[in-house]
Amino acid sequence: MKMDYSVYLVTEESRDLKELLFIVEEAVKGGATIVQLREKTSEGKLFFEKALELKRLLDQYDVPLIINDRVDVALAVHAAGVHVGQSDIPLKAIRAIVPDSMVVGVSVSNPEEAQAAQRDGADYVGVGAAFPTASKGNATVLPPGMLEKTVQSVTIPAVAIGGIHLGNITQLNHIDLAGAAIVSAIMNAPSPREAAEQFRELLLGRKGSKAETI
Repeated sequence: MKMDYSVYLVTEESRDLKELLFIVEEAVKGGATIVQLREKTSEGKLFFEKALELKRLLDQYDVPLIINDRVDVALAVHAAGVHVGQSDIPLKAIRAIVPDSMVVGVSVSNPEEAQAAQRDGADYVGVGAAFPTASKGNATVLPPGMLEKTVQSVTIPAVAIGGIHLGNITQLNHIDLAGAAIVSAIMNAPSPREAAEQFRELLLGRKGSKAETI
């Protein structure tokens, strides 16, 4: 499956299954190109059930599903990929147990982490936090210029993450990003479809951006 990271939707945990599926489907209809299921506190069975239903939905639209942290869940539902952080299972260990076709993304906050991720086999990196964010309270906002420096340090696709909304996303226009990870600005929008449409228009309108070609 071709990976388009431009409008990278990350779900919020405080949603029941019916609401989750509704919001995600609306966002996909509006132009979300990839969806990451993030369930930090859910028990394994609930996580699996949500992932399975979300995978069935996204398959109808040919949109990839990425699972946050849980390699076992990603394997169990045959997700397109898994996304891990710096404190999770090492990337080399993940690569040893997942199919070659599975995409693996890593959260990074500086060039050293980004280069290590690329060296160990990451398919893409999530760089942030780009802005203050409520969805990850312990995230540190990157100093001015650090996001761009980190993106430039690798050749694999880089997605900005953290506190991104329609009011600040244009501040990232000068950075050669593959896309932007959006959480509450779509999940909590009055119309997730319209929000996704606006993000897609802004991201794909960036001249020279990787989002145009990936």
